[in-house]
Formats: sequence, C-alpha cells, structure tokens
Amino acid sequence: MNDSKLSYFKEEDILHLAISDEREFDSVEISPNITAELNDEGELIGIEIIQASSFLRDSILETTQAKLLQLGKKVA
Repeated sequence: MNDSKLSYFKEEDILHLAISDEREFDSVEISPNITAELNDEGELIGIEIIQASSFLRDSILETTQAKLLQLGKKVA
C-alpha cells in the first residue's frame, strides 16, 4: 500500500484514491456516489467518489453534528 495516490479532478468533481497501480478488473457500487475498484482477484485497488465536494461536506457536517450532540449530552 505504499503506492497510494489521491487525486482530485475539479471539473468532474471526482476524488480518486488509488491503493495500487494494478489494472482495474471490476468495480462495485458501494453507494450512489462511491465505487470500489477491484483487481482480477477481487481485491480493493481503488475508490472513486463522484460529487466529492458535496459528499465530503455532508460527511463532515454529519460527523461534527453527531459529536456536538454527544458533547451536549455529557454536559447536561
């Protein structure tokens, strides 16, 4: 996994994490915006996130709100 590479394609709003430089043999849709890329042995070699800016923004907001709610419960 030392060859990992993160790339962002601004015009397409795609974030791509290449875990390996192996050739993609197949892919699996994890969710509507996330695709796992697999080699010929079915091992994960990459992840692609489309509409990445919205996905990351929403994920960060959800995580932050959840943490704030948990902190609020501890204080009460």
